[in-house]
Amino acid sequence: CAGEVVDEQTAQEETEDKLKQCIDNLMDKSAKTRLAALESLRLAFSSRVLYEFLLERRFTISDCLERSLKKGGGEEQAAAATVCALLCMQLGGGVEGEEGFKMLCPILSSILIDSFASLSARQSCARALGMCCYVSASDDAEDLLKSIGHLESVFVGAYPLGDGTLPSVKAGIPALHSAALQSWALLCTLCPASRINTILNHHMPRLHACLESSEVNFRIAVGETIALLYELGRDIDQEFEYEDCDALCDSLKNLATDGNKHRAKNDRRKQRSIFREVLHYIENEDFTEEKIQFGIEAIYIDGWMRRRIYDAFKEVLESGVRHHLQVRRTNCNSPLHLFNSAAFKARTKLRNKVRDKRADVM
Repeated sequence: CAGEVVDEQTAQEETEDKLKQCIDNLMDKSAKTRLAALESLRLAFSSRVLYEFLLERRFTISDCLERSLKKGGGEEQAAAATVCALLCMQLGGGVEGEEGFKMLCPILSSILIDSFASLSARQSCARALGMCCYVSASDDAEDLLKSIGHLESVFVGAYPLGDGTLPSVKAGIPALHSAALQSWALLCTLCPASRINTILNHHMPRLHACLESSEVNFRIAVGETIALLYELGRDIDQEFEYEDCDALCDSLKNLATDGNKHRAKNDRRKQRSIFREVLHYIENEDFTEEKIQFGIEAIYIDGWMRRRIYDAFKEVLESGVRHHLQVRRTNCNSPLHLFNSAAFKARTKLRNKVRDKRADVM
């Protein structure tokens, strides 16, 4: 037994030595070396909980990530943005995470809205900005509003033109629009009722129009966002109904039964499944609960908001999501704690501040 403890301690020390070397390599002159270091950190951060190790090194790592985002090429920027999201997730919602967000948010936002930046970098920054803000800045109405605005400024590029037609966009842009929309939807779960009402009035008709997009993954992101906004609307008012609900349901029915042979079979199957769920929820307030098992515990996806939160964690952690979920519930910095508290936080935290002067900006 004592031998096992020594082995575990040795393994821990070896892991930390490797991570220290990776952090040093982030400052290397070679872009190839920096990229390899970012990939190693991504794998380590997504597969382990490293709160104690990162606590004393967070400023050094944040400095290095900021440098990669400012001076690196598109591939390096994309990798650095992903590590930013993982760093904020590791540090959690306390002061340390908030400090990291304040430092990295400006450059993530700057790349996101830069139409000349690499598409992969912008897409990665969209996901990182959403997750970092969600985890580390959810108490700050001003930061939340700024991040929502930056994400919104990207995906509105998919909204219908003055004549009602959807704009033509170049290859790769729909994936960016999807990433920005999904991060925006994640942050919408933190908004107070007054802001949700504004969002519903402005965005629902335009998102409805986007269901006609020729890009299947963007259509799916739009459909899921419509369902999430509907859920938020019903949280505020049980009788909430979109003014053009009949036309919306017709659009959803068409997509739920789409047999267009020009679409790939897997795309059609995935689309039909998602849009059946969206339609059932809007017509009947019916959501099929999903159980995510990890070890002897489980979490339950019981609504569109909770699904968006879980999917956002999964997008960042990838295959490491189940490992992270197995961290004890008592660890307040674990993704499981963040996930479980997030659903309650999303329903209550900033909404309770509607009358607070800090929420007046919203």
